Amino acid sequence: MKAIFVNGSPRKNKNTADMLQSAMRGAQEMGAECEMVHLYDIDFKGCKSCFACKLKNSKCNGVCALKDDLRPVLERCREADVIVLGSPVYYSYPTGELRSFMERLCFPVGTYLYENGKHITLRNKVIPTAMIFTMNCPEDYMKQINYPTLLEENTKVMADIFGYSETLYACNTYQFNDYSRYDFNLFSEEDKRRYRDEHFPTDLQNAYALGQRLVEKAHEA
Repeated sequence: MKAIFVNGSPRKNKNTADMLQSAMRGAQEMGAECEMVHLYDIDFKGCKSCFACKLKNSKCNGVCALKDDLRPVLERCREADVIVLGSPVYYSYPTGELRSFMERLCFPVGTYLYENGKHITLRNKVIPTAMIFTMNCPEDYMKQINYPTLLEENTKVMADIFGYSETLYACNTYQFNDYSRYDFNLFSEEDKRRYRDEHFPTDLQNAYALGQRLVEKAHEA
């Protein structure tokens, strides 16, 4: 059982990475062999619309044809039983790095073929996936500005391509190590710290449970 966790944040030790690490520990607890990938360490671009993966008798076999530093990661994703993507939310969307990765991950697996009203994909089993989103805004405001509607479009894509996906949010995150260095009056650093101390441990536990649950589903697939 192999599980890949993809960090779409530029930071390796902050909120998104912590959530992914917790999910990974949950997956490991269930016996999965786990790998963390930090996208900002990799030199790559999004889909170039070459359509090599859509040619008749294509030899891509569900992996993007572009030969760059991302290619080995995509090949390992092809062999994975669980895939978890994580990103902070920048201006209502995941980071550009994660979106570029999703283009390269999903487009070669999907096809332009339908049969009996169902989308045909180049996978031989259901691969449980999840999207983890972290954000500065509180949960009630996130819902007020329709973030779930926007962000869960990404989850729907993953579900369509791989057969199953979930969404997990961590809201009102603590952003800076030293708030005194930054200009802000939109929120209170004290309130942010208190919320983190009270709620982020629960967010991490939810991520841990997510990792366990996805591996369980992979065993059932």
